[in-house]
Amino acid sequence: MKKLKKSVLAVVSCLTMSVSMFSFASGDLTTDVEKESYSIGASFGHHISSQVYNQSQLGAEVDMGQVVNGLLDALKDETKMSKEDILTYLNQRAETLNAAKQAKLDALTAKNIAAGEAFMAENAKNSDVKQTESGLQYEVITMGDGEMPEGNDVVTVHYKGTLIDGTEFDSTYDRDEPNRFSLVTVIEGWQEALALMPQGSKFKLTIPPALAYGDRVVGMIQPHSTLVFEVELVKVEQPGEGSHGMGLSGMGMGGMMGGMMGANPHN
Repeated sequence: MKKLKKSVLAVVSCLTMSVSMFSFASGDLTTDVEKESYSIGASFGHHISSQVYNQSQLGAEVDMGQVVNGLLDALKDETKMSKEDILTYLNQRAETLNAAKQAKLDALTAKNIAAGEAFMAENAKNSDVKQTESGLQYEVITMGDGEMPEGNDVVTVHYKGTLIDGTEFDSTYDRDEPNRFSLVTVIEGWQEALALMPQGSKFKLTIPPALAYGDRVVGMIQPHSTLVFEVELVKVEQPGEGSHGMGLSGMGMGGMMGGMMGANPHN
């Protein structure tokens, strides 16, 4: 990261020297035209900096000197390459970056699958943990004696969700407000587990990726992540108006998460 910042600073220094031909004033920005014009340059500079950073994160080499040369030549309409050649090499670059992204994703996927399988294998050694045919693991913390949800019943729950390393990504307890939603709108692991819980129950769930978000990225949840939840079933209601999605607002995503939890990861 420090090396990248030095490279970006070098670009800025080079640009500062190179654009002196335009005789820009070095004083304060006073008029609206000056401020608007400066904003155009600043916006473009931030875009370039972001692109360079993103590409370097993928391991792609960037010749910063030639980036500057291309920018200045384009400003003067004196590019050393034709528009067709520029497009060809940009497409070539895009293919390289896409391949790098896929390789990074494949490595992350393999890592998360292996970590999740190891975690669940260790969890299964706990005599209090039961595993269903689908692969869902659950531990009864408290067994209630109320109604059990089924079909498209509406449930009210308190819950805390963590990654297998213990990182918490959401909690209704922190917000001091349970969530209310239709059973059919949530991930498969939740649907299966809640159907086993009488009202008043509290279970600890370990949900494999196939019953959670699969290959999707949801907030800080990476592709093929195994998830751990503590879920307390507060209330079971018959289907009716007023239910909504899960809405993991603790992740700063509000109601959008409700829709994502309802999506089928196998589709």
